[in-house]
Amino acid sequence: MGVSNEQFRAAMSRLAAGVVLVTACEPSLDADDPQAPVGEDVGMTATAFLSVSLDPPLVLVSLREGSRMDDLLAEQPLWGVSVLAESQRHIAGRFAMKGRISDRLLFADIPYVRGETSGAPLVGGALATLECRTEQTVTAGDHTLVIGRVLSAALPSADGGPLTYFKGKYRQLG
Repeated sequence: MGVSNEQFRAAMSRLAAGVVLVTACEPSLDADDPQAPVGEDVGMTATAFLSVSLDPPLVLVSLREGSRMDDLLAEQPLWGVSVLAESQRHIAGRFAMKGRISDRLLFADIPYVRGETSGAPLVGGALATLECRTEQTVTAGDHTLVIGRVLSAALPSADGGPLTYFKGKYRQLG
């Protein structure tokens, strides 16, 4: 017995989720050499993101095992999260594409600031931004659950509602 992948996906598609962009900056190829090229910014859209604890402030993001972000966060403990607004559907779609272009090009025309603590890109106009440090990782099936301590939080934009994901599509509330 058991549930098929299709049944499980169909059932879980009925759970509305907020949409975030998880970002990090690859470390320099040679941290001891100030002339070494800085690593590339990396980003991915996530809908499996949640608050875990208030004291200490912890969040959790689920990453597909072996994905670029999973590999990067295994070596880079600092990362950022931008809670996307309903007007930022194009950003979510861009960073969720399979077989996509380089991350450098993905960030090219998106307004962002670099997090002071993490160095990660934080999307301009996001409803909230967080900078995190990995506290723990847990392998769960074909995903890695990354629990991060929130080092900073900001509310860059009070305008608009959240971008949500429901029944396989990005949606707006209301």
